[in-house]
Amino acid sequence: MVFLFAFTHIPAIATIWHSFFSTPRGRRPSRFIGVENYEKMLADPVFWKVLGNNLWFALGTIPTSVAIALVMALWVNDRLSGRSFVRMAYFTPTVLPLIAVANIWLFFYTPGFGLFDQITGALFGWPQSNLLGSPASALNAVIVVTVWKEAGFFMIFYLAALQSIPVSLREAALIEGASRWTIFWRITFPLLMPTTLFVSINAVINSFRLIDHIFLLTDGGPDYASTVLLFYIYETAFEYWETGYGATLTVALLFMMALLAIGQFFFLDRRIHYK
Repeated sequence: MVFLFAFTHIPAIATIWHSFFSTPRGRRPSRFIGVENYEKMLADPVFWKVLGNNLWFALGTIPTSVAIALVMALWVNDRLSGRSFVRMAYFTPTVLPLIAVANIWLFFYTPGFGLFDQITGALFGWPQSNLLGSPASALNAVIVVTVWKEAGFFMIFYLAALQSIPVSLREAALIEGASRWTIFWRITFPLLMPTTLFVSINAVINSFRLIDHIFLLTDGGPDYASTVLLFYIYETAFEYWETGYGATLTVALLFMMALLAIGQFFFLDRRIHYK
């Protein structure tokens, strides 16, 4: 409880408090300015663009990574040759640092010399592409990297949940003539809902806090096309030294994450606690 309050609750309260003050500069101390920072945020076009990027990033990473993780868990939970090797291969991206992952994908994305351009140029004769340098594709390219990184991590939780389901339930369904799809939809998937809630909440949190790979892949560009909210907070507070406005943006981030987490609990609670 001491560590939880020291590193979570107290900083959150302090952030809310500092959002009502201006940024101290030199000998000029901060002063209470009320809701001016919040008015500035609502009138900031970059904030709304970054918020839209973050929502699109969450929409692209959360359902995709969760769905792929479930499919991979079902696959490696079945009887197949080399099952241990396949599990290790799926989980390997999870143990890699995000900086290393970003460098690997830079090798794929580099225009002209990258692996993607080498393959498409040799097989189809396509011209070189600049996925990370185009406003239309930069964020989508980052989404692909994030899904590749996270799916294996979520797979472990689904795999543990699948192995805890009694085999007798599947055997009884097979005796009654149920198909594989019926067994999954009527038995397996409902019993996986507590794990789905846990995984989805983690996916939501990750979609708003993962920025390491953005530093190396795009640095938020071009023209804020791949900037997410936490990256914008970092730039505002530590590069531009607008700590008061940065605290206000952080409050907005905390508020949205709380709303999403509460919404997930209410939406999935009925599907988890059933009779």
